[in-house]
Amino acid sequence: MAGTSPEELLKRITLDPEINHGQPTLRGLRYPVRVILELLASGMTPEEILEDHPDLEREDIQAALLYAARLSEVGAVLRVA
Repeated sequence: MAGTSPEELLKRITLDPEINHGQPTLRGLRYPVRVILELLASGMTPEEILEDHPDLEREDIQAALLYAARLSEVGAVLRVA
C-alpha cells in the first residue's frame, strides 16, 4: 500500500443497493470485491487483472485485499465444506 493509506484505500469500496445488489464494489464500477479476490485466488496477478480490466487501478486491487483482511477480523468464521 505504498503511498496510499488504508483509510483512503477503503474509500474505494462502495456499497450501493442499486449496484450489484448492494455487494461491496470497487468505486461503483460494478466490479464486486469478491470477483477481484476470486481472480487473485485463481492465480491471476494484479498486472493480468489490470490488463484485462483497464478501468481498474492498482489501488482497487489493494483495496479489495484490505477489505477482505478487515472482514477476516470479524468474530465469526465461515467453514467451507
